[in-house]
Amino acid sequence: MEPVEEVRYLVLAAQREGNRMLAQALRPLGITPAQAEVLRLLAERQPLTLSGLGALLVCESSKSPSRLVDRLVAAGLARREEGSHDRRHVELTLTPAGHEVARGVAEAETGVHTKIAEAAEGRDLDAVREFLRALVAGQGAGDAVALRAGRDVLPRSASGR
Repeated sequence: MEPVEEVRYLVLAAQREGNRMLAQALRPLGITPAQAEVLRLLAERQPLTLSGLGALLVCESSKSPSRLVDRLVAAGLARREEGSHDRRHVELTLTPAGHEVARGVAEAETGVHTKIAEAAEGRDLDAVREFLRALVAGQGAGDAVALRAGRDVLPRSASGR
């Protein structure tokens, strides 16, 4: 196996194992990792518009996470409200139950992050992060991570996409 091929498979394996660990930790809360990501984003940044949420999501390839939000609204964890300045502008917020589940999500994520930190013990995480940033730069999920981390993202037309 060529080194770059192994890197590709290791990235895929790490993503799958991380998602499996998170899904297992979320099972008692009755939500998926994708739903957990939405709840955490809303807990940190609400209110968000649907497009604003879509720009920050890593779990969804679509920039319109309507179905994901619809499930959370149906479960009583999130709500859609008309914007105060424009009725066409819909803002997403958490319900009290959504806040409670978001706290459970944060605890589940902390457990997963602890396992990752243990595996990274003694390794240069800055170099790993730089490599992974370069790997996903200019891609939708990479842009979402950059936005969430407070880094600038080139407009899609400027980056040739």
